[in-house]
Amino acid sequence: MTLSGVGRPDARSAGLGAVAGVLAAGVALGVGQLVAGLTGASGSPVVVVGELQIDFTPPWLKNFAITEFGADDKLVLVTGIVVVLGAFAALVGAAATRRMAYGMAGIAVFAAVGLTAAATRPDATVASLLPTLAATASAVAVLHLLVPLARPPARPVARAVSYDPVTGPAETGLAETGPAETGLAETGEPELTAAEGPPRRSFLAAGAAAAGIGAGAGLVGRLLTERGSVARAQKALRIPKPAVTTQALPSGVDLNIPGLAPFVTPNAKFYRVDTALVLPQVDPSSWQLRIHGMVNREITLTFDQLIKRPLIEDYITLCCVSNPVDGPYIGNAKWLGASLAALLKEAGIKAGADQLLCTSVDGFTSGTPVQTVMDGRDALLAVAMNGQPLPIAHGFPARMVVPGLYGYVSATKWVTDIEVTTFAGNYAYWAQRGWSQRAPIKTECRIDVPNGLREIKAGRIAVAGVAWAQHKGIEAVEVRVDRGPWQEARLAAVPGLDTWRQWVWEWDATTGGHVIEARATDKTGYTQTSALAPPEPNGATGYPMVSVPVR
Repeated sequence: MTLSGVGRPDARSAGLGAVAGVLAAGVALGVGQLVAGLTGASGSPVVVVGELQIDFTPPWLKNFAITEFGADDKLVLVTGIVVVLGAFAALVGAAATRRMAYGMAGIAVFAAVGLTAAATRPDATVASLLPTLAATASAVAVLHLLVPLARPPARPVARAVSYDPVTGPAETGLAETGPAETGLAETGEPELTAAEGPPRRSFLAAGAAAAGIGAGAGLVGRLLTERGSVARAQKALRIPKPAVTTQALPSGVDLNIPGLAPFVTPNAKFYRVDTALVLPQVDPSSWQLRIHGMVNREITLTFDQLIKRPLIEDYITLCCVSNPVDGPYIGNAKWLGASLAALLKEAGIKAGADQLLCTSVDGFTSGTPVQTVMDGRDALLAVAMNGQPLPIAHGFPARMVVPGLYGYVSATKWVTDIEVTTFAGNYAYWAQRGWSQRAPIKTECRIDVPNGLREIKAGRIAVAGVAWAQHKGIEAVEVRVDRGPWQEARLAAVPGLDTWRQWVWEWDATTGGHVIEARATDKTGYTQTSALAPPEPNGATGYPMVSVPVR
């Protein structure tokens, strides 16, 4: 008889196959990050897939993520992608222990998603495909290395052999045997044609090596990416003094009430909402702004030319359209920049143009009304924020700041292109996804203290917050308790119409549970509505409300 056989996958080998799949995915991500760092591609496979996911996120889900996770929404997205990828990779690895073709099919799906995401980025180049291609090749190599080691050793199969003087030897049956069942056939000696596979410890050694390669490649890739950071250029930049300085802040602009948002929001605490998973790194020496489209003269501006223009300083409040009622996505800063209206006048706007289609270096677009920019307000190409060069997260080296409009139509970060066009002919990023093309900020207010998170003592209590109606100005804020009569709050001073305004009302709090509401009235006479509306498509409405337990 002869002995032969092949290993059959069992539960243990499927488990090791799942580990092999996860390790293959880890190496792929590390290699993808390394190649992205070497080539300067826009991002690793996880980044480009995440950006594609952001593009297809419906407004309600976007608002949920911002409301629930705040500034951590992008971290949550990336973590979710990695978890899903890990689970998929485990299934692919387990399937590969049964048949390698299944594993290759799974990797092909990974490659197709990554390449599609990379190729459809607005700033895509051939280099954008390289991280995913390298990641795919490394995943194939790791799976081919580890999956055979995950399979069980081949088991000998005994085949009985009879001998006929005329016809020669012939197999008369087969029986699968264990290692010890390798006895001799009566008519001949056994022949072992399948050796036992390598021990499982070889899998552990190879897996540890793969994990080390993936981690090392990812670390080097991260270091290479950070090498391209413009943080040093940002810190070294010296911004010229303004040609037009804002007036000194009037006395009483800040009520200095604990828990109340300060009049000027520090850069580190200024809200950030954008679509960039990886912050664009734009060196001022290479930055250019092109103004074109429906203009008489196309203009291309370098950063050196921009900061040599007369710079204007002004306090301006920015607000995100995703800000819920009583929400945190609003802040006030002292901005410094060149007049956008002056630049557009130099270019010469043609009749019929009503939109500035503004494009970021990463391909994001926003649509700003021409009329708003040209009506005399301080619409800026900003280069500094609160006396410092723009933080990278807030658009360094240059961004747009247009008071009175929600950020998605007025505050393009890392801006590099402005096309003078029409709303009818061009839809910007969020307008394509159902948001309004024109989005003036609504008259709103917020209650900062008390915040309702803890019980307070009965007695005289300061109820305070901020109100805003950019480029209209706040005329009054009123407060009521338990649906009682409205009481007028005391307003802080402000330097102009384009900032938020602090307010405070003294409340004689009594024991029990109470509900406090507030409403603002702007200088046009409009009082904010009590009608509740979500942020989409053009900003939330309703009274801010806080439940306060008093002991």
